[in-house]
Amino acid sequence: MRMPFVVTTALTTLLVSCALADQQALPPEAGMGPTPKLPAPEKSLVPTVNIAPAKGWPSGVKPTAPDGFSVSAFAVDLDHPRWLYVLPNNDILVAESDAPPKPEDGKGIKGLIMKGVMKKAGSGRAPSANRITLLRDTNGDGVADTRTVMLKDLNSPFGMALVGDNLYVANTDAIMRFPYKQGSTEITAKGSKVADLPAGPINHHWTKNIIPSLDGKHLYATVGSNSNVGENGLDKEENRAAILEVDLATGKSRVFASGLRNPNGLAWEPKSKLLWTTVNERDELGNDLVPDYMTSVKDGGFYGWPYSYYGQHVDARVKDTKPDMVAKAIVPEYALGSHTASLGLAFYEGRLFPREYRGGAFIGQHGSWNREPRSGYKVVFVPFTDGKPSGMPSDFLTGFLSKDGDALGRPVGVVVDKEGAVLVADDVGNAVWRVAPSTAK
Repeated sequence: MRMPFVVTTALTTLLVSCALADQQALPPEAGMGPTPKLPAPEKSLVPTVNIAPAKGWPSGVKPTAPDGFSVSAFAVDLDHPRWLYVLPNNDILVAESDAPPKPEDGKGIKGLIMKGVMKKAGSGRAPSANRITLLRDTNGDGVADTRTVMLKDLNSPFGMALVGDNLYVANTDAIMRFPYKQGSTEITAKGSKVADLPAGPINHHWTKNIIPSLDGKHLYATVGSNSNVGENGLDKEENRAAILEVDLATGKSRVFASGLRNPNGLAWEPKSKLLWTTVNERDELGNDLVPDYMTSVKDGGFYGWPYSYYGQHVDARVKDTKPDMVAKAIVPEYALGSHTASLGLAFYEGRLFPREYRGGAFIGQHGSWNREPRSGYKVVFVPFTDGKPSGMPSDFLTGFLSKDGDALGRPVGVVVDKEGAVLVADDVGNAVWRVAPSTAK
């Protein structure tokens, strides 16, 4: 039964009003760094809902970078660009993608309200484009002047990876393999399935990212949870809240690491050669719980979800308690702020930027819905020394929120191109932004 618009609007207003009753939030930096502050959980009948309405960029307006850098539109008029991949010839692949149908996700009044909120945030307004577009800058001016559809008729694609002569794409329900020839602008081959990925009628966190192992024999795939904190039943969480390892020769997969509520970004840290990921933690415990984070990922490691957060901090909402699992939960290495929705992750190995950026990490923060005041909605930079974070995050690309609190854009995927510029996918602004030193092209 469809809920009347007026009822949905009234309930949404109620939820927003309840946000004002929450405790005063801590400064955002309290939930960042190697030792974030973790206050006592807050309890409320309804969650804080404080999403920034998606508006898009007015003509002539763009994000802001630090002094000494310039921002240009590498590509505009895309359709919900979520993720980016740089090919060896510096062609850029963009996954234009949105959530697939999820008939069993978010049922009931709360579910209806959240669906309305997500549309307000810019997601689910139209069917997913389900394609990967190739962008090419043929004259080196920092703007893509060639645009072609590389692959179409996919199923909510997200992560991409090139291994040898094969391009791998993570649809929401499977990893697909397509033949690739350098310089190609279109792939017409049907492709073949390498491995299934958890999906189904709930498919709460639908994005699936992939990265090849350093020897090219495996892919690592992120799979988010099917719920906030197991409320849909832990039987619905098989092989979820995890990073899977997929053998490319056989298609067999195993759980590489678990207890990661919603991992997204994947990158090999240049010094240590360890796999790092960005993780969106659970909601509805207050403005300052739980910090999203990035961490190196241990083979066989368990990171707490759903039983605990940030190590052994027990989540009392989970009825199926597992003290043995809590006891072995690994503490993440670095907090990125509560409810920031930290997604994109790219280590800087270029030479175009000043030396202080080399080896550090750029993180795309899509932005909060469950916090007052809002957090995220920017790209931050975390310096690294000898393979470890060595300072607090600093703002790198801002201006995604207007003075009125509207979302002009929302950053998602982040990559470093072959020239050393940083590219950012903006799924509300429908653009890819390019950031380079002001003296560079």
